[in-house]
Amino acid sequence: MRLGATMPNFKAETTKGPISFHEWQGNSWVVLFSHPSDFTPVCTTELGRIAVHQPEFAKRNTKCLAHSVDPLDSHVDWVNDIKSYCLDIPGEFPYPIIADPTRDLAVSLGMLDEDQKKDPEVGKTIRALFIISPDHKVRLSMFYPMSTGRNVDEILRTIDSLQLTDRLKVVATPANWTPGTKVMILPTVTDEDAHKLFPKGFDKVSMPSGVNYVRTTENY
Repeated sequence: MRLGATMPNFKAETTKGPISFHEWQGNSWVVLFSHPSDFTPVCTTELGRIAVHQPEFAKRNTKCLAHSVDPLDSHVDWVNDIKSYCLDIPGEFPYPIIADPTRDLAVSLGMLDEDQKKDPEVGKTIRALFIISPDHKVRLSMFYPMSTGRNVDEILRTIDSLQLTDRLKVVATPANWTPGTKVMILPTVTDEDAHKLFPKGFDKVSMPSGVNYVRTTENY
């Protein structure tokens, strides 16, 4: 799934019942993140930490949806393990896990090629994460190896960035940006318009090249 692609309205069985993706998504953002199998140690920590952070995702109008290639009964046992390992998960496990034992969904979302879906080594690459906006568009994708756990704070940070830049439309967030720190005004915005858009001011950075393209502001 390339950036800007429409996430298909797939149907799936999950630990919280059957879904049709577009209807389930509604007007929310979605984090869809995949796993090569149940009962894997790194994935166990990821599902647990995302469950613990569920209130933070809810604040951002974002639903979480996990995907693993094992069947539903296996998912149910795995969820019990996750809750036992991550004791700070409040209440019931908060989000569904898709069952994809045939790996057909993994293939349709571009995680695997059709002729590779039964290859156990290639199957280890089913470690994708997609952030999907309410119009069903893929806005960000990240692929992780099995050896490296996903950073929940970074997932939340990227959602904050996408939502902020969608709202303001004339800024981008720089490296290591966090909410409340400086954003960059897009080069397509003239200084005259920037003064109107940011009446409390912005900073212009002089570059040795003489090209004026770096302008930042905290006044957004």
